[in-house]
Amino acid sequence: MAVIVIFYVLAFLVSFCIVYLLIPPLGRLAFRLDFVDKPRQDVERKIHREPIPLTASYAIFIGFFITYLLFTRDLSLGTLALFIGGVLLLTIGTVDDWYKTKGKDFPALPKFIVQIAAAILVFLSGNAFTGFFNPFSGDYISLPVILQFVLTILWIFGVTTVINFSDGMDGLAGGLTAISAVTLFVVALAKGQSASAMMAITLVGVTIAYLRYNKAPAKIFMGDAGATFLGYILAVIALDGAFKQATVLSLFIPILALGVPIFDNLFVVIKRFVQGKSIYQADATQVHYRLLKAGLNQKQVVAVLYLASVCLSLSSIILLLIQI
Repeated sequence: MAVIVIFYVLAFLVSFCIVYLLIPPLGRLAFRLDFVDKPRQDVERKIHREPIPLTASYAIFIGFFITYLLFTRDLSLGTLALFIGGVLLLTIGTVDDWYKTKGKDFPALPKFIVQIAAAILVFLSGNAFTGFFNPFSGDYISLPVILQFVLTILWIFGVTTVINFSDGMDGLAGGLTAISAVTLFVVALAKGQSASAMMAITLVGVTIAYLRYNKAPAKIFMGDAGATFLGYILAVIALDGAFKQATVLSLFIPILALGVPIFDNLFVVIKRFVQGKSIYQADATQVHYRLLKAGLNQKQVVAVLYLASVCLSLSSIILLLIQI
């Protein structure tokens, strides 16, 4: 048991150190390339007042995959699909971020296509939501393949999107990701799923390191490239761990673990749909902006949402204990 604990602690430390050491030089490179998020007085969401580098995503990506491969030596089809999907998201996110540095908006359709493609890669690699146990008979109900496909794609795309939408305030998306990843780590350990546990603890390491530079006032941003990558990895961890061999009740475990971004952005998407807006049209309707308008400062808003996320995560662990 002690060896296992040390193993996960080392993975956390390695992923943390890689990101922590890479972010400063990447930040300096961003200024040389003018790859920075500039303040815009005409945009309500732009609450920072100085240009901020947008290069943390590359440190996060490198730190995650180097650590995961170093500790698992997993060169399976699933890992390859995860890596290619991550590269796709990082690439389209970088293009999107580059447009933002020029004060322009990148079209939503290419982002949508790439995010769906990344999700399809995961499904084709064999990582999918296949069904659940009947609570009355104990039999496993395997869903039709088409339904497996639709639900898997919707889950990955949905989580990728909600984490991206949550990235509107210093320390928020990174912190919510870290809290959710800790929860999924506990779930994976309880279920004896070592690969999912390693992905989760590695994700905790890279996000905590990122938060060292992203807490208010932020010195660096991860941009759309980093936020979509974090959401993508969280979704895959849940698929490979919490959703695997799930009962009807335990299906709610990952949903609660990701409760704050999921419930907030469901509200936002529904509101935009009702108003006839694109779901990708950025505005200030997320809960963090509403709390800011209500009079809280940035640190207070982030603290409130962290607390809500911890409460929902604890609820998901209670559900896990009920299942065990």
